[in-house]
Amino acid sequence: MKQLLLLRHAKSSWDDPALADFDRPLGPRGLKTAPLMGRELARRSWLPDLALVSPALRTRETWRLVSAELSASVTVEFAEALFEATAGDILAEVQQAVASAGCLLVLGHNPGLEDFARRLAGPRSSVAALRKLEEKFPTGALARSVIDGDWANLGFGAARLTHCIKPKDLS
Repeated sequence: MKQLLLLRHAKSSWDDPALADFDRPLGPRGLKTAPLMGRELARRSWLPDLALVSPALRTRETWRLVSAELSASVTVEFAEALFEATAGDILAEVQQAVASAGCLLVLGHNPGLEDFARRLAGPRSSVAALRKLEEKFPTGALARSVIDGDWANLGFGAARLTHCIKPKDLS
């Protein structure tokens, strides 16, 4: 059994409208909630072996703050395909993940990440987690799924969504 953790970047800043979307940093709320999610991952022992992270500034900053709260070092790969990715793009990145990774974290953006989480969820998913995901997948939210088999054979509807945790759940 493998774990897939889908983390949306923390809240970004819109203070400088001249910045390109790729270059937007985290805002004050994001700087506060990203470490909270890192502590929650550590508390639950959901420690990734590998993190695939969009190279956008806000995702890199989110990863820096989340990973600082984890008890072990995590291999990180900055995957350009995750910026402005569709659900299909994310699936392709996950399918190419290191086969030995027992727990994979993908840190990216909406709408692709939320769509991926929804489409991945199969019939054995938690009803409560699905409801929370359907309500909204806000910045800083985490969806956890478990998967039988290997990453290369993962397909839509093949995972069991077990948790959807939002920053408001942690404060």
